[in-house]
Amino acid sequence: MSALEYSPYAADCPSRQLLDRIGDRWSVLTIGTLADGPQRYSAIANRVQGVSQKMLTQTLRALERDGLVTRTVFPEIPPHVEYELTDRGRSLRRVLEPLEAWATSHMDDVAVSREE
Repeated sequence: MSALEYSPYAADCPSRQLLDRIGDRWSVLTIGTLADGPQRYSAIANRVQGVSQKMLTQTLRALERDGLVTRTVFPEIPPHVEYELTDRGRSLRRVLEPLEAWATSHMDDVAVSREE
């Protein structure tokens, strides 16, 4: 299937699942955290406040499955793991960065609208 054949508007199109993944709050925040370079699990968890251990683990696994993040195990005692954006993940970060900026710069106006 070529890129021209994918349509997230079609119920059975796999691109819809990808949009769900990259539009998910925890995915966006995890990708943003990894924009600074490789991170250990605990560093990601500390930065993404409010994410449960289960949800962060599921998010990292899904991002790895989709080729957006790599997981590297360092065979030390004790072993440690680092997560890093792939080239595909970095290209997605460039798209998500303006969305994050838009959300933070328009939050005051949105808060006013919510109160009205």
